Amino acid sequence: MTTTTSGLTAVRAGLLDYQAAWDEQRRLHESVVAGERGDTVLLLEHPSVYTAGKRTEPWDRPTDGTPVVDVDRGGKITWHGPGQLVGYPILRLPDPVDVVAYVRRTEELLIDVCAEFGLTAGRVEGRSGVWVPEDDRGPARKVAAIGIRVARGVTLHGFSINCDCDLTYFDRIVPCGIRDAGVTSLTAELGRPISVADVLPVVERRLATLVEV
Repeated sequence: MTTTTSGLTAVRAGLLDYQAAWDEQRRLHESVVAGERGDTVLLLEHPSVYTAGKRTEPWDRPTDGTPVVDVDRGGKITWHGPGQLVGYPILRLPDPVDVVAYVRRTEELLIDVCAEFGLTAGRVEGRSGVWVPEDDRGPARKVAAIGIRVARGVTLHGFSINCDCDLTYFDRIVPCGIRDAGVTSLTAELGRPISVADVLPVVERRLATLVEV
């Protein structure tokens, strides 16, 4: 399913193998760079997979032999899998390129999505992604992750938001290289089932946040 709003085309790609999604990202990236198509966002789920960004340290990786895909995005290691909505925006950034501003817009999108479901989330200084603040249930917990790359002025990779995924997958790694904080999901925080199908249309409605106005 494809929808277009505010000049952005959102493609619902369903459950897609990580390598297949990476190949499609690169294909779309070439098209956007060449001016052959407009800004496009892939929205999908992956089968269970660990991916390691360029800053991943050896001690962040699983110690049980679980396979890890090394990728060229920023950031460290994370998990993708069922119950997590992943977004790959392939967008031409305005000139001069401001990567930090783009990350902030991505965070804003995810914060607004959480708020729409009744979850208060925000930023933690010095850490990317979107966080549920420390409270009587525990320390700050990451509900959405961001890892991007910009090549020739066009973005690759993107964001993920945990809906109703199995959080034990994060126990095998040091998620995003952060040892002193947890990982959570919309379902875990709100105490009711929040599925990818629930979150998908909300993210679609708010994709215009990614585009600088």
